Amino acid sequence: MGSVGRPTKYKEEFAEQAKKLCLLGATDAKLADFFDVNVDTIQEWKKTHAEFSDSIKRGKYYADSEIAQSLYDRAKGCVVTIQQAIKLTTKTPDANGKISQTEEIQIVDLDMEQPPDTTAAIFWLKNRQPAEWRDKHDIDSTVSITQITGMKVV
Repeated sequence: MGSVGRPTKYKEEFAEQAKKLCLLGATDAKLADFFDVNVDTIQEWKKTHAEFSDSIKRGKYYADSEIAQSLYDRAKGCVVTIQQAIKLTTKTPDANGKISQTEEIQIVDLDMEQPPDTTAAIFWLKNRQPAEWRDKHDIDSTVSITQITGMKVV
């Protein structure tokens, strides 16, 4: 007796493709669009194909950790290295005293200090320690009439 239902579209190479897409920030909905299936199918593939599920987890974890590190660096401030093109001009006299000039472009690395970013720090703290850093604070402000007037209401 044959299998019941529609044959799966799943192929082994989908695991590596899904990982790469997740490294670029793809969600399950984006994966479904890419593979031209429903989001429920992505969920089913995760359950039935361990390599697919693992590749998605690895891709999302790596991407999330890279972004978290970047946010952390931005929040606390850091030193970044950039490359800058500079033009070097060399002047040399010849035997007759005539000066010849040569120009050369060189790429040099420059370290630049990025100051801490207040917005990134607030975002980090609100998400890592929401009880201490959230904007909304619950304050119990119930007061009885007796406390205000000193008289009991009958």
